[in-house]
Amino acid sequence: MGLEKEKYLKIRKAQAQGVRTVEELKEMYNLEINDNEELKEIESLLRNACACKNVTIDEVVKAVENGADTVEKVGEATKAGTGCGRCKGIISDIIENKR
Repeated sequence: MGLEKEKYLKIRKAQAQGVRTVEELKEMYNLEINDNEELKEIESLLRNACACKNVTIDEVVKAVENGADTVEKVGEATKAGTGCGRCKGIISDIIENKR
C-alpha cells in the first residue's frame, strides 16, 4: 500500500518531536487513519527509528542506555543515522529524553 508522502513526513516529524504511539500521533496531528492496513503500517513506522539501516526505536534506546550519548555514538553502535541522515532528529530526541 505505502503511506502518502505527506502522512509519512508528518509521522517522521512527530517522531523527532518525541511521539512514540499512534495515540500521541493522533493528538499531535489529528491524523485520520483510513483502515487497519494503514494502521499497521503506521505502527511499524513508529517502531522504526532509521529506515535506511532498519534500526528500531528499541535498538536506539538500548544503545543510549549503554552509554551512546551522541547521534554519532548511536550510529557507531547501531548504524542508525549513517545512511541518509533524516532520522538524526529522532535519535537526538531519544538521547535527550532517554526513551
